[in-house]
Amino acid sequence: MARILAFDSGIGGLGIVAQLRTLLPGVPIDYLADTAVFPYGEQPDILLRQRIVTLLGQAIARLRPSVVVVACNTASTLALDSLRATYAVPFIGCVPPIKWAADRTRTGTIGLLATRATVRRPYLLDLHARFAPHCTLLAHGARGLADMAEQAFRGLPPDHAKLRAELHGLFGQEGGENIDVVGIGCTHYTFLLDAMREVGPTGVTWLDPAPAVARQTARVLAECAAPGATVAPVEGEQVSFTAMPADLPALLPGLARLGYGPDAPSLFQEDEALPHIP
Repeated sequence: MARILAFDSGIGGLGIVAQLRTLLPGVPIDYLADTAVFPYGEQPDILLRQRIVTLLGQAIARLRPSVVVVACNTASTLALDSLRATYAVPFIGCVPPIKWAADRTRTGTIGLLATRATVRRPYLLDLHARFAPHCTLLAHGARGLADMAEQAFRGLPPDHAKLRAELHGLFGQEGGENIDVVGIGCTHYTFLLDAMREVGPTGVTWLDPAPAVARQTARVLAECAAPGATVAPVEGEQVSFTAMPADLPALLPGLARLGYGPDAPSLFQEDEALPHIP
């Protein structure tokens, strides 16, 4: 039976889960959040890569997914190659939508909102050079947006003043007034898109890669499925956290909207010690 594992440092990947529910109704989707070291964008690369590879190895052995969605830009740009080299299961990652932004811009200046780790990594420079060399790329590593998104998923609207301050880090750069397309380089920001459209500059197109990631997952899953295989009803789906959120009851309504029951959340029990990040 086909089964999907979606992984992120927090609730960001649940935006992709929502898209998958529409595309693949009935396919079980387990979710793993590495909340013990959230946010990923603030962690050291070497230890974080080791932790991601070890943690997902344990989850794969336990849940036996058909495909794994690394629903996190930081984890994808850092560990996707290592994961594919280590495990046989197919991995679908998330990368900043630079090519998409370059295809949509009219001014030739595109923006990216992402974690500081994604913005500083050479991977982004490579994407720019390969897919948008004719464009000016302005990026902002937004420390506060992931926390705002976590609260938004819990039903708490973002503080517009704080949101404007984060957006100023992008649009307030030299040439920022020319940005007409902004790519979302962190899956958490899906839950802030409406608010960013409201408080951000007018006339800006905001690009959320979540639907495209879900479509790619569906394609890969179809290639993996045995001929004639049928999808069984959803049962036994798990939502696991490496550290249980203190406000778990506040998460339950959002999880319920995605089809997870109140008994789905659990603490991820480590089979072996994960690399420690101070």
